[in-house]
Amino acid sequence: MKFCGEISMIYENDLVFVEIEKSEIPWVKIFTQRKIKEFSECTLEEKTEIFRIIDIVEKSMLKYFNADKINIASFGNLLPHVHWHVMARFEQDSYFPEPMWGKKQRESQLDLPSFEVFFAQLGEQL
Repeated sequence: MKFCGEISMIYENDLVFVEIEKSEIPWVKIFTQRKIKEFSECTLEEKTEIFRIIDIVEKSMLKYFNADKINIASFGNLLPHVHWHVMARFEQDSYFPEPMWGKKQRESQLDLPSFEVFFAQLGEQL
């Protein structure tokens, strides 16, 4: 893993890079290397790579963390650079069933396995 200030990159190739979002839940962001605004601007190769990674991340989060749900989102309103958020969600996280950008529902009651181990293993899988 490469740490750049608060951002840690766990994977990179010519098409995309994957960063960890610091959070109480396991959360990664997948960005295109090219600074493009809309998913429709992606090449077929970029789209295929994004969905290959989303598939691996989702399956890994479900298996490692026994997540109740995986959220996958792409907004880009504040950061107009194609990227996808993949988050493992739990009924006892602070925001469930709201999105992580929503209204806090409770104090987190999570006792999850090591994020560091998970992200290291995920980087190897990608």
